[in-house]
Amino acid sequence: MNTGQMLVTICALTLLSVVLLRVNANILDNGEIFFDTKFNVVAISLATSTIEEASKKTFDESTSAGSVVTENTLTPVSDLGPDAGETYATYDDFDDFDGYTKVESSLPSAEFNISCNVDYIVVNGGKLNHSNTQTWNKRIKVTVTSPSMQDTVVMTSLFSYWFFR
Repeated sequence: MNTGQMLVTICALTLLSVVLLRVNANILDNGEIFFDTKFNVVAISLATSTIEEASKKTFDESTSAGSVVTENTLTPVSDLGPDAGETYATYDDFDDFDGYTKVESSLPSAEFNISCNVDYIVVNGGKLNHSNTQTWNKRIKVTVTSPSMQDTVVMTSLFSYWFFR
């Protein structure tokens, strides 16, 4: 084998190595994207399930006994969250989910951290804004994170109380 053939062989092996490295890098990138997408779908499912669970509850502690006709009889803003001695199993109204946190580690894929915030909202200029007083509308914000995910999933839902006079 002369010098020219040796040089062509070295260049061919170098080119093959570079191509193999790029192919492997693309395969790894696709794998990361696949798993990140999978974790995001699971996180969205967990957030949706939490919102649905909260929406099954009554609007407010005071509305579970009957119809309420004035906003000032609703739970004060400072008292949102579970009542004393209440646990997740005994939540009975929507705002009990304020401050709720859970680590979901029963799934085989990853561990997820779920946290909820509930607040009263007021519609102002077509936008939903936080209210410092009781209103007929409550919003739940569910945040799901995981060390295995690159993004944070945040979902919100509005729950309103309607009555007929």
